[in-house]
Amino acid sequence: MAIQTPHHELEQGDVNLPDTGRPVVRSTKGVISSGHYLTSMAGMRMLLNGGNAFDALVAAGFAAAVIEPIASYSLAAEGVFMLHDAASGETLSLSGQGVAPGKATAEFYKSQGLDRIPTGPGNKAHLSFTVPGIVEAFISMLERYGSMTIDEVLAPAIDYAENGIPHYEYMLERLKSANTPIQFDNYPPGGWDVFFDNRQVPKPGSILVQPGLANTLKAMASAAVAGDRVAGLQAARDVFYKGSVAKTIVESSAKVGGILSMDDLANYKSQFGEPVSTTFAGHEILGHDSWSQGPMLQQSLNMLEHFDLKAMGHNSPEYIHTVTEVFKLVFGDREGYYGDPDYAEVPIDGLLSKEYAAERVGLVDPEGAYPEQQAPGDPWKYSNGVSNSTKAAAGVGAVLSNGGSANGASDDSSHEGTTHVSVLDDQGNMVCGTISGGAFAKSVFFPELGCCLSTRIEMFNCEEGHPNVVEPGKRPRTTLINYIAHKDGVPVMTIGCPGGDNQAQANVQLVLNTLIFGMDPQQAIEAPRFASQSVVNSFFPHTYLPGKLDLEPGIPESTADALRARGHMIGRAANCGLGATVSVRDPQTGHLSTGGDPRRACYAMGL
Repeated sequence: MAIQTPHHELEQGDVNLPDTGRPVVRSTKGVISSGHYLTSMAGMRMLLNGGNAFDALVAAGFAAAVIEPIASYSLAAEGVFMLHDAASGETLSLSGQGVAPGKATAEFYKSQGLDRIPTGPGNKAHLSFTVPGIVEAFISMLERYGSMTIDEVLAPAIDYAENGIPHYEYMLERLKSANTPIQFDNYPPGGWDVFFDNRQVPKPGSILVQPGLANTLKAMASAAVAGDRVAGLQAARDVFYKGSVAKTIVESSAKVGGILSMDDLANYKSQFGEPVSTTFAGHEILGHDSWSQGPMLQQSLNMLEHFDLKAMGHNSPEYIHTVTEVFKLVFGDREGYYGDPDYAEVPIDGLLSKEYAAERVGLVDPEGAYPEQQAPGDPWKYSNGVSNSTKAAAGVGAVLSNGGSANGASDDSSHEGTTHVSVLDDQGNMVCGTISGGAFAKSVFFPELGCCLSTRIEMFNCEEGHPNVVEPGKRPRTTLINYIAHKDGVPVMTIGCPGGDNQAQANVQLVLNTLIFGMDPQQAIEAPRFASQSVVNSFFPHTYLPGKLDLEPGIPESTADALRARGHMIGRAANCGLGATVSVRDPQTGHLSTGGDPRRACYAMGL
């Protein structure tokens, strides 16, 4: 007699496995995703206690400085944010990118015998110290949009630093890097006594206590003013940028030869600004201006809408080739024209015009890969600004000759220092932040401060007249980026993915995964990615790998072979951007969803 089990549900297991390794996290009250489960929990504690998305983002950001110091970023570093405030209806960019110190000029570096600003591993890392921006941005966000006090949002971070957290595998793997011990010894005592156990990598689960960082955080928390939230925030800012913490930063910098001053810190301000945007697949995609590499995404989408990407098939050889060739064109423009618009005239309207994209897309060869970094185009033809294209194009050549080395080596250290946090709440607020800087192998760890200083000014060049030439008070053209998408004028999605020069490329793929291929947040995050390395790397020593295209392991070898046949030099990379997040809000139902990237210790939570 036949056994009719197919007609019955089996309690011991499912018939089919899920499409993704992790579930989509869904809620109507609030969701958060970050680079670590304890970081997410710090933000979730704010939501549970009645805080909003901005409170949660800041609490998570402070906590990440404790939980992810090697995997992500330092308290004395930087971050960039896209946010939507439901009460005012504002969608804004917030730059917490630190700036060049007052003594940082092209002439100064050339007088030191340097064509580019160096970082570690090496004994000149102190010359790249950057004015910290993240704390000012956090406090400005809380002043304008938050509801909680400075001591409330700092409480989880202080707890983690003072009482300790368990060492975890992702961090420990990075402590095994050969460059971290070298850099600690270049600037002793480094972080040996904090992060290592008798100069040995600790075991997973052993407790990491960070007394120096705890003291720095407590100095800010102690500035809280009972009954006056804003006064407490202002006092905490003064502690960090004018008071005891500022003095520790400047004295620490000076003792190793750094050029930071008290005036540099006291004069720093984060900047709210209007986003730049384009339209794609029925959405408006908003992001940061040319002080970041953010407009690369909008430029790429403007060209990619000329192709039937869905018909090509997701991650097919034709698809990967087409998207990669567009990236190469946009990298050329990034190298030629991007820079802080407060200091350089940038033809952003031309760069983002649909007409310029239509002209540039004609350079994509459907069958052949361009073998090197593309030259910039001429967006001034489509701009209302004054043409400066000759000067910009000359700057590109200078960057290549002074920076890139086509030695086939990868610049893995450039990807050690970034994380991403995204929070949506039930009030309609949305905020995401990409926070970074102060990698152990590139900077100097100061035990008295409890962290490293940012070295982000390494992204400047020393070519007079170039939009990204180093100047006092100027923001380097940062790799840090993120985005908010609108549908019919309403914000519906945040997008972000750490990964150095891979960031813009990964974010484009997240947008395409979602808007063209209809993936949910977790599917969009987990889908295999690819990244062109055919550009001078933004990070010192500015490695240049012409023609190289990295593929993640999930892309089959048959696809790799087809791409080789088109002229790509294929490399296999463990990741092409890691820590990605897509968070979505349905404005009709209030349904919120997000995901966590399994490429690292990311974790998403719902309230």
